[in-house]
Amino acid sequence: MRPFTKNELLIVVIIFAVVVGFTLKGLKDATRRARDFQRKQDLGIISDALHKYHDDFGFFPPSENGKVKACKNDNFEEVYTKLKTLQEFDRNLFFEGLKTCDWGSDPLRDVQDDTYPPYLSSIPSDPKQNSGITYLYLSNTVRFQLYTYLEGESDENGFDQGIILRSLQCGTGVCSYGKSYGVTPLNMSIDDYENILLKESQTGKE
Repeated sequence: MRPFTKNELLIVVIIFAVVVGFTLKGLKDATRRARDFQRKQDLGIISDALHKYHDDFGFFPPSENGKVKACKNDNFEEVYTKLKTLQEFDRNLFFEGLKTCDWGSDPLRDVQDDTYPPYLSSIPSDPKQNSGITYLYLSNTVRFQLYTYLEGESDENGFDQGIILRSLQCGTGVCSYGKSYGVTPLNMSIDDYENILLKESQTGKE
């Protein structure tokens, strides 16, 4: 068997490099698609848990700094003691005893009853949270909006240009996909949407 000539060897190396390049790109694309799939799955899981929380409490957890505010603060026991002396539940006082929950570690649960099964044992975090990408939660307790950043951008199912135009930050990425309560739109703020509903109701009374 004769040895390869320099030109033949060069061709083999080039072909090998091209094959490796395509393989690595395919692997990278598949990994990225898997992360985006996980993000959409996570938002569905969180949304379901928020609805169960609403079924029990009659409101959604408030939001603060883009996170779910539903975990015990240092002053929770003091606040809870006050709540038990009241004839009616004081929602605002209850909120004073809460702090934001950390994505990926804190549970979503009834903080008044530790024996009650959690709605989520751990609120999911973005697959690339260590790189600065996070989920975004916005709520006025009546409605909520939940957002994530899709790495695949317009090539990814569910990518929403209307959300992009809001320039909401999902950590280091711009939010481009979301879930919300009922028919609450994702391309405008909750306040703006409720103002539209208010104007429509006032117009209907005229």
